[in-house]
Amino acid sequence: MTTPATLLLLLAVILLAAVVLFWPPRGLWWRWRYGLLASERVLLEDALKHLHACEYADHPATLDSVAGALGVGRDRAAHLLIRLQTEGLAEAADGRWTLSADGRSYALRVVRTHRLWERYFSDETGMPADEWHDAAEIREHTTSTDEAEALAASMGHPRFDPHGDPIPTASGGLPATPPGRPLPQLEPGTVAEIVHVEDEPAAIYSQLVAEGLHPGMRVRLLEATPERIRFEADAEEHVLAPVVASHLTVRPRPRAEMPTGWERLSVLAETGDAGRVVGLSPALRGVERRRMLDLGLVPGTEIEVVRRAPGGDPVAYRIRGAVVALRREQADQIRIERRQGAGEAA
Repeated sequence: MTTPATLLLLLAVILLAAVVLFWPPRGLWWRWRYGLLASERVLLEDALKHLHACEYADHPATLDSVAGALGVGRDRAAHLLIRLQTEGLAEAADGRWTLSADGRSYALRVVRTHRLWERYFSDETGMPADEWHDAAEIREHTTSTDEAEALAASMGHPRFDPHGDPIPTASGGLPATPPGRPLPQLEPGTVAEIVHVEDEPAAIYSQLVAEGLHPGMRVRLLEATPERIRFEADAEEHVLAPVVASHLTVRPRPRAEMPTGWERLSVLAETGDAGRVVGLSPALRGVERRRMLDLGLVPGTEIEVVRRAPGGDPVAYRIRGAVVALRREQADQIRIERRQGAGEAA
């Protein structure tokens, strides 16, 4: 027989469950509903970005291109496009989708936020380059306009992201980008500057990051065949498949602009080997670059190998009277002029 106390306990459990499930806005049902709405908003904003990217590249945006870019089925893509059309953000004609004025403004705000975060991650943190894009993808959907403007101001209103893409201004303008063409289209012997590194797809971008390639770098094309693209950059020879090399946009430069006469610090192999710092690689960014400058690694600084770890990495160097251990990947970012024999640090 059920007692009044049991009934009261059962009622309390039911009420507690109802609170946990349905109490706005922290109940599980509300959180689930908010998650669906947030997911829908993310997809809508990603669709706007895709339409803008197609417009910028002068490529047609279609139902299939949206589905492919967002990784959703055609039915879901159609639902998203119809919603954008209903809200006055997109227009359709002859199977092609374009942005309305309001849609373009919205898309540029999202693109601006994404590229500002990428710039922040590259300049202000030690985050690996192949993680910038994904981290910015998350932040772009959760950063308010005011927060984006504060972020831009904190970095001095940068005009380009670390890949060389222009950052839209707060008013929706786009800085002019230097003209360029894919690296494989150069004639052998041509010196050029990398002006853009495409960060999608991630698999190809990871290869470019592993090669240490970045905007601002000077390259000299040595060989271009259907099988490989061979070129010089930062005193090293690189060989890439044409499909990978085509993700590097370059512009020809005078031959005199090809840096010569320097080597990487990592070439100093034996105790007593020494050199003089001539600069740091532009690829060295953020806190890591500031750390190197704080150690005194500025042009003119004398540097000498003191000892090497048993496995050869790290290496201890004497820098301005102090002994500092640097890993090989750090030493690769320091440019020196080698001198013969041991020398006392400056």
